[in-house]
Amino acid sequence: MNQRDTLPGAASTPPAPLSRDAGDDPVAARADAHGAMGRHAPAPASAHVDRAPVREQSMGRSQFHESSRAQVAGAAHYIDDQPEVKGTLYAAPILSTVAHGRLNGVDPAAALALPGVRGLVLAGDVPGDRMLAAFAHDEPVFAEGTVQHIGQVIGLVVADSVMAARRAARLVQLDITPLPAVLTVQQALKEEHFVLPPVFVRRGDAQAALASAPHRLQGTLEVGGQEHFYLEGQIAYAIPLEQRQWCIHSSTQHPGEVQHWVAHALGIDNHAVRVECRRLGGGFGGKETQAGHLAVWAAVAAHKFGRAVKLRLDRDDDFMVTGKRHPFAYEWDVGFDGTGRITGLKLTMAANCGFSADLSGPVADRAVFHSDNAYFLEHVDIASYRCKTHTQSHTAFRGFGGPQGVIAIETIVGDIARTLGLDAFDVRMRNLYGTTERNVTHYQMPVEDNILHEMLPQLEQSSQYRQRQAAIAAWNAANPILKRGIAITPVKFGISFTATLFNQAGALVHVYTDGSVQVNHGGTEMGQGLHTKVAQIVADELGVPFERVLVTASDTSKVPNASATAASSGTDLNGRAAQFAARNVRDNIASFVCGQDGCGAGSIQFVGGKVISPHRERDWADVVKEAYANRIQLWSDGFYRTPKIHYDKATLTGRPFYYFAYGAACTEVAIDTLTGENRVVAVDILHDVGRSLNPAIDIGQIEGGFVQGMGWLTTEQLVWNDKGHLATHAPSTYKIPATGDIPEHLRVQLWHEPNREDNVGGSKAVGEPPFMLAISVYEALRNAVAAGRGGAADAPVQLVAPATAENVLRALGRLAG
Repeated sequence: MNQRDTLPGAASTPPAPLSRDAGDDPVAARADAHGAMGRHAPAPASAHVDRAPVREQSMGRSQFHESSRAQVAGAAHYIDDQPEVKGTLYAAPILSTVAHGRLNGVDPAAALALPGVRGLVLAGDVPGDRMLAAFAHDEPVFAEGTVQHIGQVIGLVVADSVMAARRAARLVQLDITPLPAVLTVQQALKEEHFVLPPVFVRRGDAQAALASAPHRLQGTLEVGGQEHFYLEGQIAYAIPLEQRQWCIHSSTQHPGEVQHWVAHALGIDNHAVRVECRRLGGGFGGKETQAGHLAVWAAVAAHKFGRAVKLRLDRDDDFMVTGKRHPFAYEWDVGFDGTGRITGLKLTMAANCGFSADLSGPVADRAVFHSDNAYFLEHVDIASYRCKTHTQSHTAFRGFGGPQGVIAIETIVGDIARTLGLDAFDVRMRNLYGTTERNVTHYQMPVEDNILHEMLPQLEQSSQYRQRQAAIAAWNAANPILKRGIAITPVKFGISFTATLFNQAGALVHVYTDGSVQVNHGGTEMGQGLHTKVAQIVADELGVPFERVLVTASDTSKVPNASATAASSGTDLNGRAAQFAARNVRDNIASFVCGQDGCGAGSIQFVGGKVISPHRERDWADVVKEAYANRIQLWSDGFYRTPKIHYDKATLTGRPFYYFAYGAACTEVAIDTLTGENRVVAVDILHDVGRSLNPAIDIGQIEGGFVQGMGWLTTEQLVWNDKGHLATHAPSTYKIPATGDIPEHLRVQLWHEPNREDNVGGSKAVGEPPFMLAISVYEALRNAVAAGRGGAADAPVQLVAPATAENVLRALGRLAG
């Protein structure tokens, strides 16, 4: 067999998996065989597997996603599926063709000549503030006077049909005088071209620690951005109502911000704008702020024409208009001892923010917070630069700067191990935060819940890391073309919004006279299962079956001032608020029953659709009817604010996070040293979700996060040319992972311990932390590259991410540039 024919497989892949019987529930079967577990989850030979007892509770069970059946049947409605009001018009954006220039004029004659075209919407048509209501107030609704990136929206064409609007938008003639453009981080640093001032965080004396270190190493790294590539593109539908009121349907992670932005642009009060979102077809952070742009554009157009307006970007325009994950560039100087323990670190991180601030400040802050990942840095000096370039304004993306912080320190630790000739796993273990000392972060937060000292050795054993490491070394010695690599990397990820004020949530719970329950909360459902988990929480609080609880569309007229569904905190915040609301209703009913039965309120149980007092047992629905007849309040609100957190934005110190979520992944890869082709061969994950509210959903989030992170670091390359044009703006040139990229061996195990903080159901957040598990892919690739370089195996590996075939060849020294 030719060596290349063996690339898809793995000589060192662990033994075939065992499966577990999960009864008749197919979702539970998936959760068991797939993950407590995990797909391809081998159990130790001596393990005893106990079947979980049948429970009345909904939390902890793998309930179906509340929209899954409708989605499979094509009956789950997104904004573009909704019936349109009579007279709806359609808009398409007019895009800048110059990265930076003076906008002298717009000639719409050719566009207006097309049948069905109603007119243009430009900056002068904005009735309120012509600047978006973003916190930095640095981004215009429509470009006016100057343009600052190719793809910036200058205005809209409005027509009777979608295609007429799009054709006409391409015929609008723009008069733009080019100006010098800043297109790289290096140029921005040189010219001090920033969207926000630099930030510096220091602890100890890094310079002195470096000077006295037994070993010292310098390095650089470049990590690219990432397109969100949600299945449902950006869309908004603005409907004018009576008396200057508005209904906005927006595919947004932050309905409250859309409400505020639209009101600001129209010059009206927030209460006149209602924003509704039943579900999103994916968000990943790309619809946290940037969905607001479309809502504002559609609303301004609807205001001008007095008609409902829908604006839906096609995929190419979505790429050109919207921001991505922030690309980062790094420089470091690290000192360490002979065992690999870090003694001093100077780290410079430069974020490519694009042309406006957007969320770049908190993204770059979180990168600073997570530049330690799991490791104690006693003497550290971190500089964070927020660079302005004439490209799309980069924005939130799953992990929100965390991945850009974690990959830097993991690369440094990998280089230290390679320089000393040590196993990187051992060096990582040596640098971990302690449990009683060496346990305070560089931003002064104690690490009180560290479980990595137990997790990492468990994954080392269950993945057979040492045996596979030896097998890989033997393979690499015998095979000159195909090289393998393996790595284990940990994750310590802080959970909470770093801006303390966003850590609050509200919810409403309504119990109807037939015993059915309706819930509304401020979070948005984007496929991650938030509504399902909230329904489970409320069902258990009221003791009713899961099927009796319905979660309705996110709506600013029901729960006001809600935070974005982001920062992995959707369930933590909204689930707790809904639990409190349900608890208020339950307590009202319990007091009523106690009055009837002559018992104490604490003696009433709500379980299995029954209400049980010390004297009798009644059906839930019957009790609800009786309570209503006796004028007992059967609805309530609930409010939650995250405890313990505080944060000084000026110094970047405090306790910005309520708790940490932990995880670790062992990844094996193979590379072809002749072509640069690389493949992920096997993945073993051990991840901490606390006490899982829904194992199937949590495992799905872990798998999806890992694969998305794998794409960021292997195939998803964004390329801007020297004119500032994004060349990779379609699926033909921008490659997300496909089914063929998923390794056959992908095992997910859940850590057994509940959250040590008082979080809803003992759970932990799961949306973002698994993304960073994919850094194990990058480190395994660097190990494979080191093996492919022969005599230079102990030198640092300069591998630009994503590790495309070209970048792998460059790292191997077989391709110039």
